[in-house]
Amino acid sequence: MKEKIKLIAFDLDGTLTQHKTKLDARNRAVLDRLAEKYSLLMVGAGQCMRIFNQMDGYPLDIIGNYGLQYGTYNKDTKTLDIVRDEILPCDKASVDARVTMLREKYGFTEFAGESVEFHPSGCVTFAILGTNAKAEDKLAFDPDRSKRRAIYDEVCEVFSEYIVFVGGSSSFDMVSRPYNKYYALDRYCKEKGLTHDEVIFVGDDYGLGGNDESVYKSDFGFICVDDYTKLEEYLAEIL
Repeated sequence: MKEKIKLIAFDLDGTLTQHKTKLDARNRAVLDRLAEKYSLLMVGAGQCMRIFNQMDGYPLDIIGNYGLQYGTYNKDTKTLDIVRDEILPCDKASVDARVTMLREKYGFTEFAGESVEFHPSGCVTFAILGTNAKAEDKLAFDPDRSKRRAIYDEVCEVFSEYIVFVGGSSSFDMVSRPYNKYYALDRYCKEKGLTHDEVIFVGDDYGLGGNDESVYKSDFGFICVDDYTKLEEYLAEIL
């Protein structure tokens, strides 16, 4: 199978790096080895430039915001050229009302900062502990995601026009349909003339509500990474 592979697509946090930390030298070297054989692509949930900076300017194209953004690496300027940046409409009042209903139903009525983060792209974060919650409180809230997965189906039903993800350590992230990582990667393949069997996706967030789940459950090849510090071991067969 690996003789057919032309493109390796990656998630970032938990796959190549720790959450919101820079790409380290060891995993950068792994990417360098892969780049000798394959094209590389990042498929992310955040903005392209944030991902590019977190990767310390690693030279690859980046899909951001679940496909709403797309940036290509410019070899001359050694930066990213944003070639697509879509913005979706968002009914903030309606979102606020529905989040308030869920807060009152499940007792999430105390929070620091804003209840909801509205992103410039039109994506939404239901920040259960609030946008200004302390990092240690967020990490302690739902480490195994069981609290959020217990109500995940209901959140999906309440926000049926969105695709809902169990995001970060204490939130739900939402993006308007049909945007998710599968949609973004499929769109990229159509634009580049690639078939799905020529692509492998590498990710860690493939469980219920994870933002890699849509690719994991699809016909794309998928390599599961459960410890980013052992990336080289997971990729041994294609290195």
